[in-house]
Amino acid sequence: MKFRTLLFCSAMMAVASAIPANAAHLRIGLSSEPTSTDPHYHDLGPNNALALQIYATLTARDKNQNVQPSLAETWTNTDDTTWVFNLRKGVKFSDGSDFNADDVIYSFCRIMNNESSVAGSFQGYIKNMASVEAPDPYTIQIKTKTVDPLMAEKLESVYIISDTTAEHGKIVFDEGYKCGVTGNWPSLEDFNSGKAAIGTGPFVLKNFTKGSKIELARNPNFYGEPAAWDTVDMIPVPSAGPRLAGLLSGDYDLIESPSARDIKRIEDDQNLTYTSMSSNRVIFMQMDVGRDKSPLIKTEDGSNPFQDIRVRRAASMAIDRKAIVDRVMNGFAVPANQFAPPVLFGALEDAPDLEYNPEKAKKLLAEAGYPNGFELTLSATNDRYINDSQVAQAVAQFLTRVGIKTNVDAMTRSLFFTRRSKREFSFSMGGWGSTNGGAEHFLRQYVTTYNKDLGIGASNYGRWSDPEFDKVLIEELHTVDPAKRKELLHKAGEMALDKLGFLPLHFESTLWAFKKTVQYDGRMDQYTLAYDIHPAD
Repeated sequence: MKFRTLLFCSAMMAVASAIPANAAHLRIGLSSEPTSTDPHYHDLGPNNALALQIYATLTARDKNQNVQPSLAETWTNTDDTTWVFNLRKGVKFSDGSDFNADDVIYSFCRIMNNESSVAGSFQGYIKNMASVEAPDPYTIQIKTKTVDPLMAEKLESVYIISDTTAEHGKIVFDEGYKCGVTGNWPSLEDFNSGKAAIGTGPFVLKNFTKGSKIELARNPNFYGEPAAWDTVDMIPVPSAGPRLAGLLSGDYDLIESPSARDIKRIEDDQNLTYTSMSSNRVIFMQMDVGRDKSPLIKTEDGSNPFQDIRVRRAASMAIDRKAIVDRVMNGFAVPANQFAPPVLFGALEDAPDLEYNPEKAKKLLAEAGYPNGFELTLSATNDRYINDSQVAQAVAQFLTRVGIKTNVDAMTRSLFFTRRSKREFSFSMGGWGSTNGGAEHFLRQYVTTYNKDLGIGASNYGRWSDPEFDKVLIEELHTVDPAKRKELLHKAGEMALDKLGFLPLHFESTLWAFKKTVQYDGRMDQYTLAYDIHPAD
């Protein structure tokens, strides 16, 4: 049994004392703050980006979303339900303990025992595992309950933590996911304080202070090429204006998501530059369709209009997506006509543009029994997605013009995600970056009927449900042949658009601005990874 004997604070003092006074230091202005350093807490972009600085996964993705080796050097599926991963040898955690198969099994079980996780985050990646065995310390064999062709892709979202973070006996993947743990599983606070933040990533956590700063230091035990930076400060600055001001004044070396309207100012500054990259993130509207009465909708008879497909189509036709891209996003986005960019596997190659027709929208509302419209509240974040509150206001204006009087309640993402998980909203704006599975990712996470046992529909807070759609997507989930999978995904994507249980708005393009003394190429998943930021040549 491994058990950590050195206190985290002592280890961090040792790291800090080893950093010379002239150490390379990187300062990043974040547009959206991670809510925790617990890598199994919330499957959320900013959290996942921070996790990749501290922890590693069995497989990984490059900036264009191609699957790469990480803690697993090679893998194969020996039959339809068996996967074998050959682990990298000689890897150490930041506390000096050795990485091996026990840590992988322990991490899988900790995900299933994380009581503080938001909406069962990450559990969907584990639930289809019937057994996980370690024939030797550097081999993992996973048998799945049903065919899972995306196992290698999905495991790039499962962060491996050290089994020294809990007392345990022999580590065994067992029924109930206890895994031989005899003590307490590490808590959310254990990670945020740094006590349990023990990973194999390029950096170690020095400090996590919500609303203030995240401090990282180079991990001396990292198995790969050392990071270019001895220390990294990540400062949350949710407003684009102060972020740019900090870059201009020299407070930051790089900032996320500068306002598109400020690009000209950046181009005119001889010390600054920027990069733009098309992202995998769709911004969309989610409607409450599962309740006859919805809390933030006002109608004359108390009904829920979104249960009528004519109202959903009217809402879609009321929104001028091109105008939002041109005027709100300043051209740094693409109108969405489906839920995944067409470059991803299984997305529709030639989906038609979604119709903008406010007059037809009014007629559909009248046909549905709402000739005088109705009133609702649009719930959104004001610090998570690019121009999120401005996009919400634009959507509200378009809807109001056709008779759906729309009020906007824009709030911090921490409040928004908590309230959304409790299903307090009737009409909310969200964003989702499709990573593993291409077009399947959004469809299985949001559009499928919520099914805890299958680990699908975890983000289906509006409780949209279409049994025919479920049948098609579940068949795709269990299909190995890529051509057949693509065919099923095309069918599922068309069905989702036909019923409009969700309204796609646009695909974000991501901007980073930085001093010319550093270089960052950007990533399709929108992550800002300090390890990939380098001093300019």
